[in-house]
Parts: sequence; structure tokens; C-alpha cells
Amino acid sequence: LIMSPAMWKWTCLVSHLLLSTTVSPLGRQQPPHPKRPFLTFTGEQAEGNFNHLVVDERTGHIYLGAVNRIYKLSSDLKVLVTHETGPDDDNPKCYPPRIVQTCNEPLTPTNNINKMLLIDYKENRLIACGSLYQGICKLLRLDDLFKLGEPFHKKEHYLSGVNESGSVFGVIVSYSNMDDKLFIATAVDGKPEYFPTISSRKLTKNSEADGMFAYVFHDEFVASMIKIPSDTFTIIPDFDIYYIYGFSSGNFVYFLTLQPEMISPPGSTTKEQVYTSKLVRLCKEDTAFNSYVEVPIGCEKNGVEYRLLQAAYLSKAGAILARSLDVGPQDDILFTVFSKGQKRKMKSLDESALCIFVLKKINDRIKDRLQSCYRGEGTLDLAWLKVKDIPCSSALLTIDDNFCGLDMNAPLGVSSMVRGLPIFTEDGDRMTSVIAYVYKNHSLAFVGTKSGKLKK
Repeated sequence: LIMSPAMWKWTCLVSHLLLSTTVSPLGRQQPPHPKRPFLTFTGEQAEGNFNHLVVDERTGHIYLGAVNRIYKLSSDLKVLVTHETGPDDDNPKCYPPRIVQTCNEPLTPTNNINKMLLIDYKENRLIACGSLYQGICKLLRLDDLFKLGEPFHKKEHYLSGVNESGSVFGVIVSYSNMDDKLFIATAVDGKPEYFPTISSRKLTKNSEADGMFAYVFHDEFVASMIKIPSDTFTIIPDFDIYYIYGFSSGNFVYFLTLQPEMISPPGSTTKEQVYTSKLVRLCKEDTAFNSYVEVPIGCEKNGVEYRLLQAAYLSKAGAILARSLDVGPQDDILFTVFSKGQKRKMKSLDESALCIFVLKKINDRIKDRLQSCYRGEGTLDLAWLKVKDIPCSSALLTIDDNFCGLDMNAPLGVSSMVRGLPIFTEDGDRMTSVIAYVYKNHSLAFVGTKSGKLKK
């Protein structure tokens, strides 16, 4: 996942869409260099926010997901094509949407907020998912944003009823000799009966094929999905799993999440709600999702806990960082941003930390947990299962680094937190985004802050 020079160049330039000033290493604000001004792009004023941005690593073209628009920009931020996605008459209470069956709720002109933007390189198309009609997706040709398909006639086509940007995260798993898969992770907004929180879908070659976005596997008892039990919402009424980042590495797909759970503070007889950041792992080839494991992650520096995940990015270690971490230069490293504490998801504290995790060490912790559970030790230990004390079942088998689970001891939680290595803290201007890459054996991280500053 090291970015190409063209991709990195324009990612930096387009960061000016969101970041208004730069900061020198000493913290002083610096004006842009007069010979290298930032390029800028401004959309229609009525559109509101830009939501997502992806860069074609082959051409440098930029695709920008906004409210009611998808833009294709040249590498110097000139508009090449615009595709309208809304508004349209809708009501979020209509399920299935009124385009499938008549809805008794009043319909009003509704904006289409871009919730996910992915480039499908293999089929030369853009997957653009919006907030209209419970979250349907368009498949657009990369060259001219011509609509190749817009599946909407099956319940599998509605991905999420949440109307906020960033409520859906997708990871494409590509194959050379078969259709690709799309792993979709989404907040469900109290509708677990309608939407799985994670699922794997078919990405068919034909954008109008009947099987587009169908579950990779689905029968009466098993499917390629995880659903939050309805009973969970009786314990935590506003329960949801919020997906911050996702990626694939080796034989696995990973999602970094933020989710509420109830804990008993020391010395207290009552429980209180906090938020826990967790990494979720699934095998790419696991059609029954028996490999689902989640492990808490966090960071601590000078006795201060940083537990609310804000952003993450996968990079390589690079030779210099690898030596200090005792790993290889090509080992995967997670750069993460956490804010202080655990309680305020929507109003995070300004104190924040940039921390790194070695992915192999997280996988080692997961393997240890799998081995102990299959020895019959402990419980499944998942906060979002109503019954937290389901005991692990014993089975005689060898669990190696690529073990993908059985129809027992799943889904599984890891109780002990994996702590990241804090490398930078910010007390006054919360860090909210991060990107990293390797340059001449050095690992470089660029961090965006709440006030619109960019730190290198």
C-alpha cells in the first residue's frame, strides 16, 4: 500500500481542499511557497461538504464524492466530468425504498450524501454509494462517469440506512481468474434486521448482472455476513459499530472500529457506557465468517489513555523504523490517531496521540487467543453478544498464522488490549487524519488537525 509518486503528489495537493494552512517543524505557520502555490478546487456552494476522495494511481485523475455530485478532476484540479447523484424524493423510514414498493411515509426532496467511493481497477469503474434509498450504489465508468449499473431491486442492494458520510467502508479483494469480492462494513443505525454490519459481496464483471452485490454465500443457516443481535439494543439502545478504516493484508481483511460497551468502573456497582476501539479481522476466503475476531487497541503515554480512534493508515515499516521495531522493512505498520479517553465519541477531547502498531504483533495476539479458546479456555468475550459468557469449546487441531475458524468458537473477542507505540502527541489541536509512506528508507507521516493544519 505504498503510494505511487503521482498518487502521493495529488493527495498532498488536494489536502488543501480541507487544510487551510501548513505548519513548519517548529510549529510556526508558514505561507505556501510563492513558486509552488497550492492548487484548489471549489464545488457548487449549495452542495455542502466534500465527502470522499480517491486517486487513480495509474493516471493521477481524482474522483471526488460530494453531496449530489461525483466529480472527476485532472491532476491539476480541473473538472473533467461531473455526474449528478441527487437530490430525489425519499424518506429514510421507507424500507424497502419506494423505488421497490409503495411507501406510506411522506416523500420530500432529499440530498444524496456520498458515503463510499472506491476504484475497481480490474473493471475500470468507480463504485459510488450514497445515502438515498437506504444506501444504494452506482457503478460509473472511470473514463466519463457514464452509469454502467445501479442495482436496486433486491434487499442486498441496500447497504446502510445511515445518512452520514463515512458510515460505510469497503475493501475490494481482487482475483486474477474469478470475480472480485467487496467487503462492506457499515453502521446499522438501529436496524440490524435490515443490514449486516459486515458482509462480503460479489463484484461481477457485468455491472448490470443480477448477482452484483449479492452475498458471496447465503443459505438458510449461513451467510457471508455478521449481524448484530437485536437483543444487544435492549442493553445498549444506541449501540452501533462505527468503521474508521479498512484494508487487506496477506490472507485477511481488517477493519478498525469504534463501538460502545458497558463497563463497571472500579469500586462502582453500576455500569457506564464507554467507547472501545477494536480491530476486526476476517479471512478473505471465509464465506461463512467463522474467522471473525476482534481485538481492543489503544495507546498510552505518561499515564494518559488514548482510546478513541480517529483515523488510521496502513504503510510499510521502511528500513530505519524497521530496525527500531525489530521487524522487516516490508512489514505492515498501522499508523493510528487516537484522542484522549473513552467516553466522548461525538465530542472527542483535543488531546490526541499518533501511535503505531506492528500488524504481525496484533496477528500474534489473535493467534494466541484462538489457541487458548480452542483449548476450551475462557468465553467468546464479545461485548455486542447479549450473552457474554458463552464458553469456548475444546477441539484438537493445529492453529497456525492463517487459521480461518470453524463453525464453533465464533465470532470471537480478545479481552486484553493491544497497545500501540506513541510517537507524537498533540494537546490543543486534535489530530483527525493520517497518511504515511516510506521515502528513502524513512517512514513519513502527514497528520491533519481539527483546525485545518497539516503536520509532517
